[in-house]
Amino acid sequence: MSLVIENATLALEGKTILDDVSFAIRPGRLNALIGPNGAGKSSILRVILGFESSARAHIDFEGSDFHAQSRRARARIAALVEQTAATEQPIEVHDVVMLGRLPHQGMWAADSEKDDEAIVARAMTRAGVAGFASRRFSTLSGGEQQRVHIARALAQSPRLLLLDEPTNHLDLSAQIAVMNVLRALADEGLTILVTMHDLNLTAAWFDTVIALDRGRLVAQGNPDTVIDSAFVAEVYGVAATIVPNPATGRPMIAYGP
Repeated sequence: MSLVIENATLALEGKTILDDVSFAIRPGRLNALIGPNGAGKSSILRVILGFESSARAHIDFEGSDFHAQSRRARARIAALVEQTAATEQPIEVHDVVMLGRLPHQGMWAADSEKDDEAIVARAMTRAGVAGFASRRFSTLSGGEQQRVHIARALAQSPRLLLLDEPTNHLDLSAQIAVMNVLRALADEGLTILVTMHDLNLTAAWFDTVIALDRGRLVAQGNPDTVIDSAFVAEVYGVAATIVPNPATGRPMIAYGP
């Protein structure tokens, strides 16, 4: 396993957000964190990155204690793509992506400007946004902006990529574009953990599903073993029928009685 989370516990203002959550994921796979609003999905990402000072957890990445490293060192290993990171500032896409190089730039700029430019160009190409380099970020569509943020994360040269609902509020075409990027990155061997809201999108694209409910781990496995009608009813409180996708055989969720 590449990323191991052990006994993650978090309480804020007297409310339990995470209750002794443990799971592990492997590189080269698309791993989804699912669950209803308030289940603790985004909080897990913050705990992994060490952003929640009151949390208790042991995070192991590639055999080492991740939290024992400095924040700067962690930023060179792990990158986060948040749900919303819009700006109205007149900043070009190239400069947004270049922000991903900050953890690698010390006082004396250990990496040369030429090296940074090459890394940024490669990140934009991998995310499919190289053609937008000179455009203002604020002029892009939601799906295009999300791919720019993935490019910015890739410019960090991470070995661990965390994404918080990257397809939220995107149209179908943009969702597929983002998922194609993530699929390619997983196939390259990156360790990827994504919080997801859409169960059908999760079932169609992801290799592993980790389900949370009210801060607790309630299921983990392949989509076809986790996402069934009993699971949807118990965790989401919704009646659903699960049928196989005629093209792929993966689960499809039909909601309603």
